[in-house]
Amino acid sequence: MTRTKVMARLGGVLYLFMVVLLVGGAPRASGTVHGVGSLLAASLLVGVLRRAPLLALAMTLFGSTAVVVGPPSSAHASLSVSYQGQFLSYLAVDLVLGFIVATCTRRASIVAVAVSFTVQFMVIGGFTHGDNLAVNGVIALLTMAASCMVGLLSRERREHAVALRSQEVAEAVTAERLRIARELHDMVAHSIGIIAIQAGVGSRVIQTQPAEAREALRAIEATSRETLSGLRRTLVALRQADLGAATSGQAPLAPAPGLADIERLAAATADAGVRVDVRRIGEQRPLPADIDLSAYRIVQEALTNVVRHAGTGRCRVAIRYGDKELSVEIVDDGRGVTDNGSAHGFGIVGMRERAGLLHGHLSAGPRPEGGFRVAALLPLPEPVGVPVEAR
Repeated sequence: MTRTKVMARLGGVLYLFMVVLLVGGAPRASGTVHGVGSLLAASLLVGVLRRAPLLALAMTLFGSTAVVVGPPSSAHASLSVSYQGQFLSYLAVDLVLGFIVATCTRRASIVAVAVSFTVQFMVIGGFTHGDNLAVNGVIALLTMAASCMVGLLSRERREHAVALRSQEVAEAVTAERLRIARELHDMVAHSIGIIAIQAGVGSRVIQTQPAEAREALRAIEATSRETLSGLRRTLVALRQADLGAATSGQAPLAPAPGLADIERLAAATADAGVRVDVRRIGEQRPLPADIDLSAYRIVQEALTNVVRHAGTGRCRVAIRYGDKELSVEIVDDGRGVTDNGSAHGFGIVGMRERAGLLHGHLSAGPRPEGGFRVAALLPLPEPVGVPVEAR
């Protein structure tokens, strides 16, 4: 038997003992004394109330009724119970009733309210006469209604809090799924675009220029291996998140890409036939991981669109480190065909989402002089670092 169960039983026994003392030990005390004593004795039922609320209600209802009608002095008072004694005796019942309404099922709450209402008003009607009947009846009804209202408000507040927590969990799951979807899209779309370009080149020159066909196949192999490795790392990370912790025998995961990997990205894009001129301007400094990753993904997606849709062999990437913001611009001189998210995919939509989540801004559209321009402006923390030469 657990300690809480023992304490609950002990409290119930002590409560009944106190009721017997109030009824038999002080028969000629006033109704107020009996009411206060009954109310204080009800505090012994806290353990019972937590474990069995309906049993606690039955015990307080029995004890309060016994205190009201039990003393012999009640018969000598023309069966008249004072207003103060009636109110205080059943206040403990109303408090327990409010707890039941707040925590128990609706059916149990309705039964508890009905039983409590019936017992209280039968006692009031049978042991109160004259003007006291109306007064005690109104007071009992208002007290019971107030306790039930407090219980209902507490229930609604708790249910609302549970609903909010569930909504937060659902939103967190949705946000995580969207993040994973963006990561997979950015990772796969760029690589598949390069593979498609190289496969097309290889198929056209395989008969006439075998050396170039071999180079295209090597680029396809390298790109596909790198993409497969990235997908494997992503899946391992997801499995570790599901398990809660990584096993000690697994190899550490590679860090997420950032602006430091732009040159490698440019080299991979050059293998697809698009030369990328990268220029960094301003004071480079350590960036928050989300800003660094988002800037890299925006450049990656923009280069993917250049490879797929621009029909040009060259583009420019400018990364400017400002005092309060990071500016990323990708410009080409191609056809200016957009990946608008509705006709071709979700590239620009994803870039806008990334910038918006960081309270930044992204613009994408054809240039008046021809070609296409993608520009992102991301807020930065206070600059910390050393100046970097423009290149």
